[in-house]
Amino acid sequence: MAADADSEQSGQWPQLIIGIVCMVMIANLQYGWNLFVDPMSKAQGWTRAEIAGAFALFVLAETWLVPIESWFVDKYGPRIVVTLGGVLVAIAWALNSVASSIPMLYAGAVIGGIGAGAVYGTCVGNAVKWFVGRRGLAAGCTAAGFGAGAAATVVPISYVIGAYGYQSAFLWFGLAQGIIILIVSQFLRAPPANLKPKVVVNNPQSRRSYQPMEVLQKPLFWLLYLMFVTVASGGLIVTAQFASIAADYGVAKTSINLIGLTGTVLTVALIIDNVLNGLGRPFFGWVSDKIGREETMFIAFSLNAISIWSLAQFGHTPVAFVLCSAAIYFTWGEIYSLFPATCTDSFGQKFAATNAGMLYTAKGTASLLVPLTAYVAAKGDWSTVFWIGAIANALVAVLAIVVLKPFRRKFAAASALQAAE
Repeated sequence: MAADADSEQSGQWPQLIIGIVCMVMIANLQYGWNLFVDPMSKAQGWTRAEIAGAFALFVLAETWLVPIESWFVDKYGPRIVVTLGGVLVAIAWALNSVASSIPMLYAGAVIGGIGAGAVYGTCVGNAVKWFVGRRGLAAGCTAAGFGAGAAATVVPISYVIGAYGYQSAFLWFGLAQGIIILIVSQFLRAPPANLKPKVVVNNPQSRRSYQPMEVLQKPLFWLLYLMFVTVASGGLIVTAQFASIAADYGVAKTSINLIGLTGTVLTVALIIDNVLNGLGRPFFGWVSDKIGREETMFIAFSLNAISIWSLAQFGHTPVAFVLCSAAIYFTWGEIYSLFPATCTDSFGQKFAATNAGMLYTAKGTASLLVPLTAYVAAKGDWSTVFWIGAIANALVAVLAIVVLKPFRRKFAAASALQAAE
């Protein structure tokens, strides 16, 4: 019985489901944001670039504080951190609903980012701890809640914005999301120490757990960080400016009927994109468990480069816009399963939440490019932005195989030698 107590057990699945529900509840803070951009701009007279600044602050707060929040998770458990996150999520959108100035909007963005980061970092960190042998799948399923969670609320939020104003949408959905997180978070718990996988692990595993300060001294961490920033920037640019891109391409309000969905191009695209964004995370995470992290990175990042290039070349027609953007979302979100899993494989389980949280700050670094692209594409010309994104993804795809793979194998061997000594 003692051996079973230290192996992956049935309790892991309820914890995974709870984490997914919490992630669904914070999804709109990022992926529903673009629905509010133009209504806020028209109502308040704020420019897109000013509003993009709020999005950048949200992502910065969401990511750069995760290591601190995750430290509390590793020390005190997940429940208290996610509970606090739910409260902050409700406060943030309630503040957005009454924001009459850019500083107020930015304050709401920071509060929302802190709350979302507390939920995100905790749930992903808890998942990779519970699923030792299937970290890619577990991180992918958890991150899928964040990626696809907004799909179900695209139409309701759009309706509320149109019928009652964006302020009401902020208030109603913000309170509902926060309350649900507050309730389900009470059932979160950390796994027993030193779980053993029940499945064959096809990725190199560290024989020891590196403390966060040790990890920051490892070149491998900074290589992963550089790759994360490069790939994340392209996806954040598209998700933050998606409604604006559709408007500049002249297709946003065009009616379309595709795979049984009828509505404007923007609405249909957002539904399909968010669903595929969610599905791509567990799919590529599962693939990485089977064939290896680096091989999966090469495939996914190459496909993402092609997808971004395709949007630049063919996205000016309604059907092509929907299909190309769907491909971008499907092949971008997997970074949120591949990188946490790779980080935990490389640096061990004990401090997994904190170490993965430090790596997750790369998303915040990437978000700094979002306001810049708003200025670059101020006249509706997105070609330069998309070409840079496509080339960057292609380079990182090659980097995964040529540099990361041998580097990580060498690091795992050195870790095993240290553990033996």
